[in-house]
Amino acid sequence: MTKKIHFTKMHGIGNDYIYVNTQLYNISDPQSAAQLWSAPHTGIGSDGLVLIDKSSVPEADFTMRIFNADGSEAMMCGNASRCVGKYLYEKGLTTQTQIRLLTLSGIKVLDLHLTPEGEVATVTVDMGEPVFEDSSLFNPSMEISPRGNFVSMGNPHYVIFVDDLDSVDVAHDGSLMEYHKAFPQRCNIEYAEICQDGIKVHVWERGSGITMACGTGACATCVAAIKQGLSGRKNRIIMDGGILEIEWNINDNHVYMTGPAAFVFEGEIEMIK
Repeated sequence: MTKKIHFTKMHGIGNDYIYVNTQLYNISDPQSAAQLWSAPHTGIGSDGLVLIDKSSVPEADFTMRIFNADGSEAMMCGNASRCVGKYLYEKGLTTQTQIRLLTLSGIKVLDLHLTPEGEVATVTVDMGEPVFEDSSLFNPSMEISPRGNFVSMGNPHYVIFVDDLDSVDVAHDGSLMEYHKAFPQRCNIEYAEICQDGIKVHVWERGSGITMACGTGACATCVAAIKQGLSGRKNRIIMDGGILEIEWNINDNHVYMTGPAAFVFEGEIEMIK
């Protein structure tokens, strides 16, 4: 027996996910759904699945759960959080331009910036404070790269600065680095090059492989560049899918990410009950 699930495909600078309102549709096995639906030829095609629901706690308005293309659950996704903000506002699920979104890495505050026509143009997300030491995510005693920095932005990232980004074989090197013994729960890997107009980044995402962008990865890259004395507190992070504006605020130690979100298409997919 099958049932039809209505979905929305969205992307944040090329980081594309399938979004489902679980107030309307119960996804009993999101891990399997993420794997099946994310497949590029036999499914919808995406970097993963995002489930949106009302929050069960008063401190937040809505919740977001994220499942990567391999079915693993992610703690947080910056690009997806911006898309959730646009989804909630433009589909009439909220009239607020500030949304408290509960994720597995805590509550993130989304500030929506509207066009004169009332559409969400960009979203600023308070990504919280970066974490540099977490034994459950990173073993610093293992030597990896002299130009690398571990930064957790709700999920683990390792940022490696290089002189020539185009010379890096991200598919080969990133896939090996994700499973390095220094990362007990695997890791997202960013390769970054300092340029005149910003910081160029190529991304290998844990559980998804090469993606066009990563919001938490952009934040981690900005923080790593500041730690190494390579940049100021505000940076343009240039990824394959577009540009994010990142600020590591000196007053509250929080990282703020600003960027666009876009609808791609809507549809229905059958799911075996």
